[in-house]
Amino acid sequence: MPQGDKRHRKPFEYVIEGVWPRAVLDDHHGAQVAQEVSARLRRAIDACGWTIAELSRRSDVARFTITKVLDGVVWCDLLTIANLEKALGVDLWPGRNPDNPPR
Repeated sequence: MPQGDKRHRKPFEYVIEGVWPRAVLDDHHGAQVAQEVSARLRRAIDACGWTIAELSRRSDVARFTITKVLDGVVWCDLLTIANLEKALGVDLWPGRNPDNPPR
């Protein structure tokens, strides 16, 4: 694949084997980060015992957007991540900090 902006493909389209978000991906760092954000988001929603509608209300992020992030259909923007993190009280972005490892 040529170098450059690879956002023309959705994050889940980088799956080599398995099912999003627990799938094996090719070596696309952005898709790997999107996968980890999706997995952390699902765990946080479940830990709070909230529905997607409840998270939407508390975060001011559309339900449709939350679903698309969970499904790996969109490249989540920073404002969306920030609003979701604030509402959930967790870090969704994996980062490189040892206190916040990707997995």
